[in-house]
Amino acid sequence: MKQVIQVTRKRDLKTERVAVLRMELDYELAVLFEAMEEKNGSSVTSTKEKLQTIRQELLDLTGGM
Repeated sequence: MKQVIQVTRKRDLKTERVAVLRMELDYELAVLFEAMEEKNGSSVTSTKEKLQTIRQELLDLTGGM
């Protein structure tokens, strides 16, 4: 029974983390859009790096779907 509970908790935490990452992804895309409109190269670069990190974590959590 403990194993079932642990698996369920792990799955719930994974699902919650994916949801948070998707919200972060949306936010960073909005930041990137603004930086591109303002032609702010340093902000574009740093935002792209953040997006790449979020993307990699999402791929790790979802199994590369």
